[in-house]
Amino acid sequence: MGPNIVRSVCPYDCPDTCGMLVEVEDGRAVRVSGDPGHPTTRGLLCPKMNHYERTVHSPRRLTTPLMRTGPKGEGRFEPVSWSEAIERICSCWKGLISSYGGECVLPYSYAGTMGLVQRNSGHPFFHKLGASRLERTICSPAKDAGWKAVMGDTPAMEPTEMEQSDLVILWGINAVATSIHAMRDAQAARRRGARLWAIDTYRTPTCEAADDAFIVRPGGDGALALGMMHVMVRDGLADRAFIRDNVLGFEEFAEKVLPDCAPERMSAACGLPAAVIERMAREFAAAKAPFIRLGSGLTRYGNGAMTVRTIACLPAISGAWQRPGGGVFTGTSTGAAFPLHRVTREDFMARPTRLLSMNQLGAALTGLDDPPVMSLYVYHSNPASVTPDQNAVIKGLERNDLFTVVHERFLTDTARYADIVLPATSSLEQSDLYRCYGGYHSQRCSAAIPPVGEARSNWEVFSLLAMGMGWDEPFFRLSADDLVEQLLDFDTPWRDRETTQRLRDGEPVPLTPPSEAKGDWKTLSGRIEIRNDREAEPLPRLLPTHAAGDGFPLRLQSATTTFALNSSFYEQEDLRSKQGGMALMMHPRDAAERGLADGQRVMACNGLGEVEFALKVTERVPVGTVVTEGVWWREFCPGERGVNALTSQRLTDGGRGSTLYDVAVEVRGERIGIGITPVG
Repeated sequence: MGPNIVRSVCPYDCPDTCGMLVEVEDGRAVRVSGDPGHPTTRGLLCPKMNHYERTVHSPRRLTTPLMRTGPKGEGRFEPVSWSEAIERICSCWKGLISSYGGECVLPYSYAGTMGLVQRNSGHPFFHKLGASRLERTICSPAKDAGWKAVMGDTPAMEPTEMEQSDLVILWGINAVATSIHAMRDAQAARRRGARLWAIDTYRTPTCEAADDAFIVRPGGDGALALGMMHVMVRDGLADRAFIRDNVLGFEEFAEKVLPDCAPERMSAACGLPAAVIERMAREFAAAKAPFIRLGSGLTRYGNGAMTVRTIACLPAISGAWQRPGGGVFTGTSTGAAFPLHRVTREDFMARPTRLLSMNQLGAALTGLDDPPVMSLYVYHSNPASVTPDQNAVIKGLERNDLFTVVHERFLTDTARYADIVLPATSSLEQSDLYRCYGGYHSQRCSAAIPPVGEARSNWEVFSLLAMGMGWDEPFFRLSADDLVEQLLDFDTPWRDRETTQRLRDGEPVPLTPPSEAKGDWKTLSGRIEIRNDREAEPLPRLLPTHAAGDGFPLRLQSATTTFALNSSFYEQEDLRSKQGGMALMMHPRDAAERGLADGQRVMACNGLGEVEFALKVTERVPVGTVVTEGVWWREFCPGERGVNALTSQRLTDGGRGSTLYDVAVEVRGERIGIGITPVG
């Protein structure tokens, strides 16, 4: 008898929620492959997920609750029972809350799973507990803020419109690593005759696959867009008829902002020669339907929201929006398809509690807030690795008076600082409902295999904790499948009864967003708002990055990799080996100026800390920029810290997002000491 084939979904933070087929034998996942019946992903999986069974059944999996027996960070634990662990957690919380109030407890989670139930299942518990709320803005809120400033609530264009474009621009997105189906569709458009551009801060694999690659200075994307629009207006390439009927504030923008944005001036800010900016402007304006697929990396700067706002003006000035395939795609929003409030239960809050930014966790754990954070509960995240200002975060985690609980599959950097570690299930061991943000589809999944060891899902643990706190609320006695059904039992134009039944049956199905014709702009004025008086800056303009004033000569990019996702997948030895270790890429000229050689151990440093890398001298990065790929566990770092020891807790200009890419450093061949004073 052959293996049982079960449909499932990739749970990770990628745009497409790829459909998977899982082969199960004797309660184990033995093989994972792409589901050819998925309407969008059509059988294609990325290298990270091709052997997901190696993650699910990794020898590194945590299989029993653990209690700390050694100093924080050392990783010494002893097994305990679930009942002991729950009793210890609830007893500690009751004591802390009686002394400090509920806000002394802080949950920390993000996108380790994207399932609507398991990702959000902590919200109702912590709302009822009266805990502090986490402002979950580490990824791309600046992108949303920039888009809304110009386009309001206008829905995203259909991603399939890329097929009708004659110029596809992958801007700030290494699609080979982070959006393989967008890359597949871009290549399909290219085979039909479209030109393919890649705009990024170094030569990524996506750049290598494009017709033209334009390498910009980190944080200089807005300057490039302004330079292009200057040329378009100066040379009469703007679509005045479209602007007249659809755009608010163009004349003021053209008179007050663009005259100072000539390519010769923007060249220094964006790093491209003026002649290249001129050519890009003319070719963009000449394209009938240029399609811009906008990534998130370019938003993780102090000027991130303004950058998106500026780029969003390009198709308004060229008139690209009026033709199929023309416009800017930032991502889809399918929130209206499911009543998520039935899971998150904001009504459990007696009052709105304080919001603490996940990007400023170090400050929250080491600062003087009243009440102080006395307990941290971490689930499906690894803040000791992925959160800005790693040194501050670790200093906070080292506090002996901080009671830390981590619910995880592996002994991550964060778990090593926990007082209690709880074993978590993988996505193949739990029920959930998924929706994507790179298209319009959804899929329900049931558990494909039993839990590994004593692992339990997020929802199961929060149900146990609710019991441990002595709550009678019937909501916490529901199952994950009950919560999925509450999300599906909801009338909406996004899906009819047949679609809902197919979802219940586990099929991947397309959702149907309410039809919105291009030209029906969902803004207060009913027009594309180049001028927006509700913004602190009414008109788009050139804004500097934070790092521009930091006094260090090199811009550091902590970039994506094909073989990991943030700090996920480092449990797989084969994926680590394909990355080749934690390296820092540097241009030969920068290396020569510093007397550094390929393969040498080097220290990157700034005012926050220093990090050891293996140097990789390559022309893939431009002069003045250094790049490292992936967010390595400290276990596999060359030194004592990861890249986020160099990133700051400063926020973006809109959306309060992270500025993980807005980093200036110096690189030397010897250890220098934390807290380096900039030169000059």
